[in-house]
Amino acid sequence: MVSETGASEARVAESIAALGAGRMGRGIAVQFAYAGHQVALLDLKPRDAQAFAALRDAALAEIAETLAMLAEFGMGDAALVPGILARVTVLPAAEAPAALVRADIVFEGVPEILDLKRAALAEASAAMRPDAILASTTSTIMVDDLSGAVVHPGRFLNAHWLNPAYLVPLVEVSPGAATEPAVTERLMELLTRVGKVPVRCAASPGFIVPRVQALAMNEAARLVEEGVASAEDVDRALRYGFSFRFGVIGLLEFIDWGGVDILHHASRYLEGALGDDRYRAPAVVGRFMAEGRRGMGAGAGFLPWAEMDVVAHKRARLAALAQRLREEGLVRPPAPPAD
Repeated sequence: MVSETGASEARVAESIAALGAGRMGRGIAVQFAYAGHQVALLDLKPRDAQAFAALRDAALAEIAETLAMLAEFGMGDAALVPGILARVTVLPAAEAPAALVRADIVFEGVPEILDLKRAALAEASAAMRPDAILASTTSTIMVDDLSGAVVHPGRFLNAHWLNPAYLVPLVEVSPGAATEPAVTERLMELLTRVGKVPVRCAASPGFIVPRVQALAMNEAARLVEEGVASAEDVDRALRYGFSFRFGVIGLLEFIDWGGVDILHHASRYLEGALGDDRYRAPAVVGRFMAEGRRGMGAGAGFLPWAEMDVVAHKRARLAALAQRLREEGLVRPPAPPAD
């Protein structure tokens, strides 16, 4: 996240609207209000006045608690929380059209049900200005399965946030066939400005993280199911092994560190030993081996190592891993010399 007095206040901050006042909408509201933007959190369900007041109060209380927690974590001054919270307005469904007219960027965050999303997007896009941007936060539905519901498909794309939205930096940005390139660039610039790390990806089921995550989560569940280890030990192994490394070194980068051939041979062994072709390496691994693109030592693999200062790069990555050891309290002093 950027600081409340960060770069976003050096220019006129875009007006943001979030469709849906649930977890995702509230997380997006925290992120943008923190960065200086006015945010309209729109409840799309018809409710009586009493029910809406309860929802509004609960949403604002949760956002205030989140902001106070971030201040406790050293991310801002607690004295600024009331001012940040004042940038968020929770509105009932009847007032959504007027709020949408004022919005420059609208994020849809209703449940992952195709018909619900299409209905929300259709209603929102009909009320929005033609120069505004509409983005779905879907984690599963491809952009072109939704774009037919919007009035201006050139101004529409997917922007998948990961929960908690106000802490996880990544936003997977997936433009559709009709999305104007300038719209994608503008959204990515805005996300960068408020402290996110946007990554562009093609329209594909599961984007990047949910697709890799689903495989890893299912495999962890299988390890418990097969009695390989307890749930606690699986999580401990993943936290201090898998996640420890891959919080610093990317998966594809790590393949190159060890060598593409290591993945090739390990995959063949696991496929044979476990009798399951889900461990089979993709064709690109065999192709890279045939082309001599075996990783860091060969100057090329998934990444162009010949263009990098490999020694400096490795040192920086190792320093980051050492820092993680310190943060986990796992650094021990060296043993003294023997007498």
